Amino acid sequence: MNNIQQILIVDDHPAMAYGTKFILEQEKDIQVVGVANSGESGIEMMMKLKPSVIFLDFHLPDLTGMEVAVKMREIDETIQIVIFTGIDYMPILNNLLDLGVCGIMSKDSSEEQIRNMMRSLKEGQTVIPISLLHQLRLSQPEDDMSSLTDEEINIMNQIVKGATNEQIADEIHMSKRSVDNYVRKIYDKFGVKSRAQAIEKFIQMKR
Repeated sequence: MNNIQQILIVDDHPAMAYGTKFILEQEKDIQVVGVANSGESGIEMMMKLKPSVIFLDFHLPDLTGMEVAVKMREIDETIQIVIFTGIDYMPILNNLLDLGVCGIMSKDSSEEQIRNMMRSLKEGQTVIPISLLHQLRLSQPEDDMSSLTDEEINIMNQIVKGATNEQIADEIHMSKRSVDNYVRKIYDKFGVKSRAQAIEKFIQMKR
């Protein structure tokens, strides 16, 4: 059993989660021990089932993949986490790498690419798509506003002025839930966990 890779999939889309489960279990040395549909349930199942690898969706109904990864690594710093997502992860790539994730894969990946990732992890390696490798080689650390969208800049300007998410939602005619999601994305891009830290980072960028 020591050679079996035990996988926990954390994804709130059933078709994607169970499709990934089916692909992984075609490998004789892989066992999917559980499927969680939220960040909190994923953390609970991780503690109970003690998998060796987590396939983690970045967008979950309760927490971001960043938040889940942080909590999981606090519980077990040896856990291997593969971010499996459909979002553009380049703006937060450095933050994900700082957390110690072992791989980042697009949900558009082929079955063979997913299997190759798992084989590589077993050998203590990872697989990086060529397109991502080129961006890594050419990219520079972002200390300016280029990582933020116009909507995010607008929201941050209002946060700096002391506006709450509810007040921002009223001002820009958007639901509070949407504003909450924007603020969460901003935290992820900044690599921060609090409003005060986000404000400090934003002010530094504007200088």
